[in-house]
Amino acid sequence: MILVGCDLHSRTQQVAVLDTRTGELVEQELAHDGDAVERFYRALPPPVTIGIETTGYTQWFHALMHQLGHTVVVGEAAKIRAMVVRKTKTDRRDARHLLDLLPHDRFPAGWTPDPDTRDRRALIAHRVRLVRMRTVVKNGRQAIALNQRLARHSALWTQRGLTPPEGPGPAPAHDAPTR
Repeated sequence: MILVGCDLHSRTQQVAVLDTRTGELVEQELAHDGDAVERFYRALPPPVTIGIETTGYTQWFHALMHQLGHTVVVGEAAKIRAMVVRKTKTDRRDARHLLDLLPHDRFPAGWTPDPDTRDRRALIAHRVRLVRMRTVVKNGRQAIALNQRLARHSALWTQRGLTPPEGPGPAPAHDAPTR
């Protein structure tokens, strides 16, 4: 079995790899540009278990490891940090510490959603952002209308509400000519 402690960052990752059959330990830094990460993990003979800390922007890593048939265990960063005896922090030490926790069942694994659940959550979060944007636009338009004495409430969003008022009142503001 291959165990990997991986200190994952946005542009690089430091790995400590232990082959439990031979006891061989390899430490290496991998850059995320190009296909270096995929080549490295593809070369590892299965079964492979990779321990990482919770961090953002790792969907690509989870998807790649799933594609390669490797198991990714995500640990709670605060608990992992609390287990460190030495307080000097380097990427190499962090990767080695993650590796040391894996074979002794001391790795504080947290729950991670499956890819389908993760995708659904991302879609819901995106919809929430779109609804917020729509609300901001509608509230801004309502404020502009009220500043022009057009208190039409929800009728502002109908065809009648979109046409300028007739009769006396301020001249409607015209859009600036486009270039």
